[in-house]
Amino acid sequence: MAEFALPKNSRITSNGKSHQATGDAKRIKKFKIYRYDPDSGANPRYDRFEVNLDECGPMVLDALIKMKAEQDSSLTFRRSCREGICGSCAMNIDGTNTLACTKAIEDVKGEVQITPLPHMEVIKDLVPDFTHFYAQYASIKPWLQTVTAPPSGKERLQSPEDRSKLDGLYECILCACCSTSCPSYWWNSDKFLGPAILLQAYRWLADSRDEMTGERLDELEDPFRLYRCHTIMNCANVCPKGLNPAKAIAEIKKMEVERVA
Repeated sequence: MAEFALPKNSRITSNGKSHQATGDAKRIKKFKIYRYDPDSGANPRYDRFEVNLDECGPMVLDALIKMKAEQDSSLTFRRSCREGICGSCAMNIDGTNTLACTKAIEDVKGEVQITPLPHMEVIKDLVPDFTHFYAQYASIKPWLQTVTAPPSGKERLQSPEDRSKLDGLYECILCACCSTSCPSYWWNSDKFLGPAILLQAYRWLADSRDEMTGERLDELEDPFRLYRCHTIMNCANVCPKGLNPAKAIAEIKKMEVERVA
């Protein structure tokens, strides 16, 4: 029996006959994007874009790249890995801080509103200024510090149990989604280190190979650098890697108490 194939772009009507379609309906998604160019002297504004989802990848970053390539080359944002491991494309999408490369367009109902990470200076459009954030990161000396000489010709080893204590800490990609979701960081970022940096600080406090625990705790023992955290959990709720900065901060506070007990 010969196979029967319909002509391209046709469908079967209710009377069983083939009907040539005039064209499939496009799946159009609307985007509302924050725009700001300090060199222009103009106030910030929102621009609206429309994207055909049938000609676009599934993630919000795919849509942004398509808008920049086809509609407005001046649209500015950061991106690099497209795999959720570099943190470059952190922004506020539909009211939540997240990574554009891992946020599916279909997860947003209706118009997609995109703004820069909140409460940070904006360099241009969706690009925040991380200068202060990185300076805070540098202030905790995020590297292994020791006073004893390493074993001759060997690495500094640790047991599997000690290594497991770093799980949930080393995965942080410094995207700043957590810190810019924290009200305490919004109002006290000049003094409070914030969830991301404190999680990184605990990563070294928890490392069995590090020999500067006392000095690290001395640096953190401050009413603002550490104790502005009120454990409202915004940080854990938005972390794109599923980490819990609030728990790390609680562990630092516990270490501070135990050493003077």
